[in-house]
Parts: sequence; C-alpha cells; structure tokens
Amino acid sequence: MEINSGDTAWVLAASALVLFMTPGLAFFYGGFVRTKNVLATIMQSFIVMGLVGVLWILIGYTLAFSPTEGGIIGGFDFIGLKDVTMQPFVPDAESTIPHEAFVAFQLMFAIITPALITGAFAERAKFSSFLIFMAAWSLLVYAPVAHWVFGDGFLSVFSDEEFLGLDLDALDFAGGTAIHVNAGAAALAAAIFYGKRKGYGVEPMEPHNVTYIVLGAAILWFGWFGFNAGSAGAANLQAANAFLVTNTAAAAAALAWMAASWAMTGKASVIGAAAGAVAGLVAITPASGFVEPAESIIIGALAGVLCYGAVRLRVLSGLDDSLDVVGVHGMGGLWGGIATGLFASATVGGVDGLFRGNADQMVDQVAAIAIVAIYSFVVTGIILKVLDLTIGLRPSEDEEQLGLDVTQHGERGYVFDEAIGVPVYSAAPPPPPPPAAQPGGGV
Repeated sequence: MEINSGDTAWVLAASALVLFMTPGLAFFYGGFVRTKNVLATIMQSFIVMGLVGVLWILIGYTLAFSPTEGGIIGGFDFIGLKDVTMQPFVPDAESTIPHEAFVAFQLMFAIITPALITGAFAERAKFSSFLIFMAAWSLLVYAPVAHWVFGDGFLSVFSDEEFLGLDLDALDFAGGTAIHVNAGAAALAAAIFYGKRKGYGVEPMEPHNVTYIVLGAAILWFGWFGFNAGSAGAANLQAANAFLVTNTAAAAAALAWMAASWAMTGKASVIGAAAGAVAGLVAITPASGFVEPAESIIIGALAGVLCYGAVRLRVLSGLDDSLDVVGVHGMGGLWGGIATGLFASATVGGVDGLFRGNADQMVDQVAAIAIVAIYSFVVTGIILKVLDLTIGLRPSEDEEQLGLDVTQHGERGYVFDEAIGVPVYSAAPPPPPPPAAQPGGGV
C-alpha cells in the first residue's frame, strides 16, 4: 500500500508521546526516593534513552522484527537498519507508514520497558553494573519477547510460527505482556538479587517529593495516548477506540485505588490516586485495541483494587521492591492480559474473548503471560547473578548510606548551603572560591 501522510504523522507524533513517558517515569520514580538518591534515580531512566537508543538501531530492532528464526528470535536482515528504507514496512501488507516510522515507534517501547525495572532496585544500584544490566536485558530479554508478541514469533496472533509445538494467538495490542508482565517479572528477580536497601524496615524511607510523583503520573497518562492509540499504526477507528478506553481505564483506576486506600487508612491518598492511574493505564494497554469503552471501566476499576492489594501484600512479604514495579506493572499487566481474553470484542479488534464465546482466547492469554513471565524472571536472574559474581551489583554500604547522587555521579539533586556561598557538587571538599570580580571583568 502507498504511504499515507495522515497515518505517518500520527505514528510519529505517537512516538514522541511515548518517548516523553520515560522522563515522566523519571519524575514518578524520582519523587518516591529519598533526597540523596533523586538524581541517581532520574538518571537511570534518562540514560536508558541514550543506551537503548543506540542499541536498538545497531542490533535490537533486527532481533525483534526481522524475519523469524524458528519463531524465537529475528535474524540479522536489519542489522544497523540495513535495508530499512522509506517504503512501508514490508512484512505488513496493510501498513501505510514508512518502515523508519515503525522503527522509531517501537524504539520508544524498547526504551521504557527496561526503565520500568529500575524502580525495583532504586537507591541501591551501582551505576556501572546498572548500565551493563540494562544493555544485556534489552538484547537478551526484551528483544526476543518483542519478537514473540509484536513480530512474527510463536506468541503472535499474526503468525503461524511454532516453538516446541506451541503456536499461540495471544492478544497484546500495545504491550501488556511484552512490556508490563515482562518488566514486572524482571523487577521481581531484580528485587530478590539486589536484596534490601540498607536500613530497610528500620529507617524511614518516605517519598521525598510527592509533587514529582503526581507530575510524573500526569506525564505518563498524557504519553500513554501515544503508547496505546499509536499502536494501531494508523489514524483510524481502532486508534480512536484505544485513545478513549485508555483515558477511561486510568480514570476508573485512580478512583478505585483512592477509594480502597481511603477505606483502609481513613485518608484519601494523593500517591494512591497517582499510582492507581498508572495501574489502570498498565491494565488497559493489552486490551485497548480490543475492548469497548464501558468494559474499560471494569478493567480500570479492578486494576486499581488488585494493584493496591498487591502492593499491600508486597509490604507484608518483606520484599524490597522499592517502587512497587511488581505490584503495579506486574499485577496490572497480568490482569490486563487476562481481561483482554475475557472482554475482547470482534466489533473492535476482530477477535472475541471468553465472554463472547471464545474460550480458546483465554487459554492463549494465560499461556502467553506464563511463558513471558517465566522467561523474563529466569534470564534476568542469570544476568544479575553473573554481574554480582563479577563486578558486583551494589555500591559499598558507606556509599549507599551517603547516597547514590554523590557517590555514583558526584552531584546532588538539591543544594541547600548556598547561604554560606559554598554549593557542593561532589563528595570531595569544595574548591576555594574564585577571586572577586574586578570592575569590568566577566566573572
């Protein structure tokens, strides 16, 4: 088909919206940590944009989207984006956008997925090992899973490829399984292998800036319209439906989490409303191209309650998943994948779910979720164990106590001693003040 300028413009705009979600995630996560770790936490999300932005062009995209090798991984047809031209995406005969626009859109997914995991080990990661972990995870976990679900791998509804006799037609419109279940399972492994923060359960670890949390959640909500509606690959009816159900589910989940926490604590939590909105966005992600607006209220409301419950259980378990990636993204993605199998409507996305008489779809959804979760958990654990045995995952106890901003980056997020004229930007003693400015000088 010929390239359509309207479809292309929408996908490029959606790509920018999805990229904007990663700085939003940085604010969301940054607000939850203590003052001494805010820069390090924000940096973890920000630098992933650079790291994956290069890896995706060199090798990540070809592993995820070039023609399959046995339904498991792509080949090297597009290494370094070789043969990716200004023509429509060749494997999709219905595509009306340039191949490079598709590459760009999928790049933004590849960026935010590993960034999500960082919340599980916030405040205790050595930066050098963090970079290696993010690079290895992107290529060894995200790229294969993206191939299975979004490409022509064995989980894709668009493929007849088999692996070990399995050919599942799992529905995942924008990444509930490939992104959120994947990241949630990896976050569980990361929380286990990194271990608890120094002082966890003893020292207060209250969020240092709730306004950052709300700002980050609002940016995520805004960017998620590109995340879900952009996954239609065109400015069409399915994109419009995805746009509307995305907002509806987020709204319902924000209300539900707030109500649940209000009932439990007697207070209407601001953090709860923000976290609830994110939980609803996660849950509607796989379903957004397949369910009707009224059903998205149910999906969002249950996401708010289920994810709130998962977070409370995590606290009782003693697991130090610092920013509750497992509870929000893992549980939200799990529920979203199941909800897709329950509520899918052929009038929206061409496939019916269990409640419309297609029980097989439910089986495919559950199987795909289980496969991705197990693979992600196991491979993530292997990567982290190798790093722990070689260069180590964590800084020293003294460095962690001092804070990662200073010990890993030599800077601080907030400087409170300007009153004495000596702003401090590193752990080293401050340099002597510069000579006084002379009249006419430029100092």
